[in-house]
Amino acid sequence: MHGQTECRYSMEVLATEERIPRIRRILAAHLRHWDLEAQIDPVCRAVDALIANVVRHVPGDPTCLVELRWTGRRINASVADRDPRMPRMTSSCPARGGLATVAQLSDSWGTCGTGDGKVIWFTRTVTSRGRVPGEGGRDATLPPVGEARPRPEPAAGQFLEAIIPTVSSPSTTQPNQSQPLLPSAAV
Repeated sequence: MHGQTECRYSMEVLATEERIPRIRRILAAHLRHWDLEAQIDPVCRAVDALIANVVRHVPGDPTCLVELRWTGRRINASVADRDPRMPRMTSSCPARGGLATVAQLSDSWGTCGTGDGKVIWFTRTVTSRGRVPGEGGRDATLPPVGEARPRPEPAAGQFLEAIIPTVSSPSTTQPNQSQPLLPSAAV
């Protein structure tokens, strides 16, 4: 991790089609806070596909745990639910969504059974600086990984003010690269 503390965010949500855009906005805000704007679209699209799978395929309680981790080199994302049935890829067409979308948007992905369900996870390696639209239509270059970037303070009452203080939790543990990303809290 090269001296950087791991950033982690998790939330337990009731998976519904109506909540997917809200979950996307929350994850995008966290990725922005971690200076990973170039990763917002692929990460959010893959998580959207996993949550949509919970909505479509998990009978009964559609509660799931969504987790993001930023190690300084890699983004790990996972969605855990309470259905013990392991998913299977039924189409290789990413346009149809599901695991094909996750496979297309990630460097690696997998599934893991848990004591009360399963976890589907994926990773994306961040190897270089990204570019994001800047003010006035100019492109702004992101700083190198791990380098701080000045950030304007949100005005009182803004949505971001409520979530940014909970964005990163320092952790002394690193994800085991050879094992699937498991949720840090019971679902």
